Amino acid sequence: MTLSTATTPLFFPVFFQGLTLGLGLIVAIGSQNAFVLRQGLRREHVGAIVLFCALADAALIAAGVLGMASALGQRPLLASALALGGAVFLAVYGWQALRRARRPQQLRAAEGGAGLGLAAILAQAAAFTLLNPHVYLDTVLLVGSIGAQQPGALRGWFIVGASAASLLWFAALGYGARWLAPWFARPRAWQVLDGLIGITMFVLSALLLRHALGWQP
Repeated sequence: MTLSTATTPLFFPVFFQGLTLGLGLIVAIGSQNAFVLRQGLRREHVGAIVLFCALADAALIAAGVLGMASALGQRPLLASALALGGAVFLAVYGWQALRRARRPQQLRAAEGGAGLGLAAILAQAAAFTLLNPHVYLDTVLLVGSIGAQQPGALRGWFIVGASAASLLWFAALGYGARWLAPWFARPRAWQVLDGLIGITMFVLSALLLRHALGWQP
């Protein structure tokens, strides 16, 4: 049995784990999402912004997964420690999402502002994306350490799944802005969304904990 044959049935769970983890981390009220939503409402350079944000996330995710995999290659104890840390982080993140669900907020695009050229808009997108320290914690450290736990032949699928989450989310915000903006302005919508994110994070935390401790189903 070849490696590709052996791992083919396993790619979807790994892809789905990357997708759900990526969505859970990126779907939040924040300046980058508000910026993409605003540009979508204004219909200004939407494709370029969506592509830039998605590619930036994909590059950070790939760097995190591949870099972590290289660093943890011969360090099983460190890999287990990072997996445990990731499980704790996801559990805390899930708990925070459930707390937010009790006090829902709104995501509103900023009003006004003159139209800007493509270079200026991409500079703003880069600032919102790369100057946020949480992006490195989420994509490089957390997603990277979790992706590095996957078998070598399946890490690419994890990267694709997590990157697809960014692409889907930013495309939905940018191109669906006129439909989504009223929905995101409703606290109840974020209450439901945060509840789903909280549950998802707890499930992923349990899976990671099982992996870290070597539990078998």
